[in-house]
Amino acid sequence: MTGRTVVVYSEDRELGLQMLSKGREISDKLGAELSALVIGDGITDPEEYITHGADRVLIVDDPALGSFAVETYRGVVLDALKDVDLDILLIGATKRGKELAARVAAALDTGCMTDCIEIDVDEEGRLLAERLTYGGSVISSQVSTRKPHMATIPPRTFKKADPSPREGEISVMEVDIQGQRMKVVESREKARGDTGLAEAPIVVSAGRGFKDQADLKLLEELAETLGAKVGCSRPIAADLGWMEEWIGISGYKISPKLYIACGISGTIQHAAGIREAQIIVSVNNEAGANIHEISDYSIVGDIYTVIPALTKALKERMK
Repeated sequence: MTGRTVVVYSEDRELGLQMLSKGREISDKLGAELSALVIGDGITDPEEYITHGADRVLIVDDPALGSFAVETYRGVVLDALKDVDLDILLIGATKRGKELAARVAAALDTGCMTDCIEIDVDEEGRLLAERLTYGGSVISSQVSTRKPHMATIPPRTFKKADPSPREGEISVMEVDIQGQRMKVVESREKARGDTGLAEAPIVVSAGRGFKDQADLKLLEELAETLGAKVGCSRPIAADLGWMEEWIGISGYKISPKLYIACGISGTIQHAAGIREAQIIVSVNNEAGANIHEISDYSIVGDIYTVIPALTKALKERMK
């Protein structure tokens, strides 16, 4: 394979398609080819990557790749790209993707900018990136000075392009798949509900202002009235175990049209997860709570009084 190349990889197909939209933009600036690397067992519909912007799809399909093993996947990525004139490698910032990216960067003797919320290239072809730092309170601008340039991209950072008919090439790669040094003796599916937080237009969230898990029914009734999804701050899920997933820099990063924070103090970690919300409404009995500083509308009051009153008013208005 010859010519400059930008490569996109994620084991999460949806994230891979999202990254292709930005990859297409950068490839056009560089005059480079855009390739999608797809690894797994029983890969289907590779043409979808082409309709979403890829010039070439590099497929590594083998039964040995049915389950993710970081050392095996590292070897596959390096082998698949060994003959590529690689300018930029973008890897999805999933838990597995982050683990893989670090090892691939070390093997390529290059750096990797992680969890980038924006990327571009300058006149010299260097990769530019913006990253949230200090718990999401600061945006750091960074530049990669060594090829191949690498970055990891979180889910929903870039909007997936609409599919369009276009020509491209699908290449089935023959690579050396090395055996795992570790053996998987058992796999168990993690039980979790379909929260739907990432795509929800309205989200209501609980914080430490709730005194008991049973009190979350107040929030659930409000959510049902609004047709909203229910989320929470990290302490509710990670510390108390009342819910499975949380919103914040270490959890979901959401961008709803309306976000209602109930009993949430508004730490910078939580604020980083809601920075893309269009309208933020806060309910907290402390006038000096940080959440009020980032809210569009603030209600200083007891959630046990405000939430039932708000639910009642909404129900009456919707009659």
